[in-house]
Parts: sequence; C-alpha cells; structure tokens
Amino acid sequence: MDIASLSTALSSIQTQNAVSTAVFSMTLNDFQAQGEALAKMMPDTNAMELSVNPHIGGNFNAYA
Repeated sequence: MDIASLSTALSSIQTQNAVSTAVFSMTLNDFQAQGEALAKMMPDTNAMELSVNPHIGGNFNAYA
C-alpha cells in the first residue's frame, strides 16, 4: 500500500466515525424525548386504570 491510498482510507474511516457519532447523537436525543413524554403520561395511566378496575391495585398490604 502506498501513502496516498493509506491516507485516503484513514480519512474515509474518520468521516464514517464522525457520521456514525452524529447519527447516534440524534437517535439518543429522540429516545430521550420519547422517554420524557412517556414519563409525563405515566401518572395519568394509573388514574385511568383505577377508573376501569377500581377494586384492583388500589391497596397494598405487606406483611414481614
């Protein structure tokens, strides 16, 4: 392998790494936004579940 092709290959690998990192960052931001939206909906689902099945899950008795 000569120096020119080695340099081209290294540059290509660095570009691929930069693109992969950018795509991963965007995906991570999307998942974080989805998680925050899901967390905001969670308290509402508990009230909805109790309205549908009021006798299930309302009380918890624990004995040690």
